[in-house]
Amino acid sequence: MSTTSIVLPGDQVPSSILPSTASTTPLRLGPGLRLLEQQSQAKTKTNSSSAPVIQATQAGLLSIDANRKSVSVQTFPNRRYIPTVNDLIIAQVQRSSQDFFHCIVTPHAPLAVLGQLAFEGASKKTRPNLKQGDLVYARVLSTGVGAGTEVELTCVNPATGKAEPGGLGLLSGGMVFDISTGLAARLMKASSSSSSAEAASVVILEELGKKFESKGGFEIAVGRNGKVWVDCSGSGDIAIKITIAIGRCLKELDQRHLTSIEQRKLVSRVLRELNIDA
Repeated sequence: MSTTSIVLPGDQVPSSILPSTASTTPLRLGPGLRLLEQQSQAKTKTNSSSAPVIQATQAGLLSIDANRKSVSVQTFPNRRYIPTVNDLIIAQVQRSSQDFFHCIVTPHAPLAVLGQLAFEGASKKTRPNLKQGDLVYARVLSTGVGAGTEVELTCVNPATGKAEPGGLGLLSGGMVFDISTGLAARLMKASSSSSSAEAASVVILEELGKKFESKGGFEIAVGRNGKVWVDCSGSGDIAIKITIAIGRCLKELDQRHLTSIEQRKLVSRVLRELNIDA
């Protein structure tokens, strides 16, 4: 069973509505929330417990699932992107300094920093030579606390030093399309093999993959900051047409609430209009 209520940035989630912390199963926090501290409550001879202090960092619907012991904020589809630790994003290099690349995550936010050694296999002698305008698929490593702190990105898993999941690092070639942060989240849930109803309702990438499999397929990277990078394996006019078709499908899906059947019809219509035989 789950309950919902509206929260704004800075609101504290009342401990009275949180799932019980009596069991050994930890409370899971989704995006839009942060744990401030483990607040100790008054202890008696018969009872001793502690309640987590959780604060909302984004506006949206607070969803609490007591069965799964999870708390999350369901944000609005067209909200501006607010960096959250572990988010996968597409960033653009603006400039470089001695130890960092300074990257644009959103047009109206301060530049994020990406360490020049935060790439798989990078060293002082083999650090990547990224130029202004280059795109990277990165993970948000930290967001800091308080005003003026920088968002830090990485292109490796800090625990392993590997580019996990596959695709972190420089994005060469291809095209980038802007979509809403809401659609970006839905696409990422669909690609993660989630069994949720929301993930099952997004079939457009699966359908496009089937249509273009015989033509070499395509690569795609979805960023939580509302960016989608697409690169086709083919070459020439057909590769350009396929890239444009994918972009058009995503744009139209973003503008309209389409069922899975309507998404498949959309793919067929766009391919027909662009004269793509698939």
